[in-house]
Amino acid sequence: MRHIQTLSALRPAQRGISLLFSLLALVALSLASLALVRSVDTGTMVMGNLGFKQDATSVADQATRNAINWLTSTTADLTKDVANSGYYAQANDDVDVIATTGENKQLVNWNLDGCKYALSMTGSTCKVRPADPTPINGATTNYIIFRLCASTGGSNDTANSCAKPLNTTNSTASKKGKLDYSDYERFTSVNGVYYRIVVRVVDPRQTTSFVETIVHI
Repeated sequence: MRHIQTLSALRPAQRGISLLFSLLALVALSLASLALVRSVDTGTMVMGNLGFKQDATSVADQATRNAINWLTSTTADLTKDVANSGYYAQANDDVDVIATTGENKQLVNWNLDGCKYALSMTGSTCKVRPADPTPINGATTNYIIFRLCASTGGSNDTANSCAKPLNTTNSTASKKGKLDYSDYERFTSVNGVYYRIVVRVVDPRQTTSFVETIVHI
């Protein structure tokens, strides 16, 4: 009888240990479920970001085409600034189009509100105006065009220097092999110049993307 009573006394302790292991297993399963949900959420965010980048690239491409269409169809004098259309006839290397670093910069008035997005940049000016905003596929786009020249004026002026592509000549020099080739033109520049087009895209979630393109027209 004593032996039977001893076994009966041990049974509650065994049941308690089983309950403890069951709780530990339940906690482990719960943590695994949370990790799985977190992984799915992260994957969804990554796919969403990739989708936004693709949409922004597509929208920016359309906005860039609009800028090129303006360049090729406008009747304005492209040797001068046309600020109301977001066009500038010189490179303006000191313009900070995204306003991220530094001070005493020329900023782009993207929102046409006096550059409130960059109030912390002391000493900077807000005189560079982009083209009017244009909605494309639910996003808001605008662009700014810089002619890659040192100054305004004709691209062939001796006082001006513009970035142009070069064409090599196909003719054969009659003095081939001699040291003096200065009287033979090896490279000739074409008439058109390069233009820098900067597009800003703001999606419905107010996420901003910038795309820059160099074109020759």
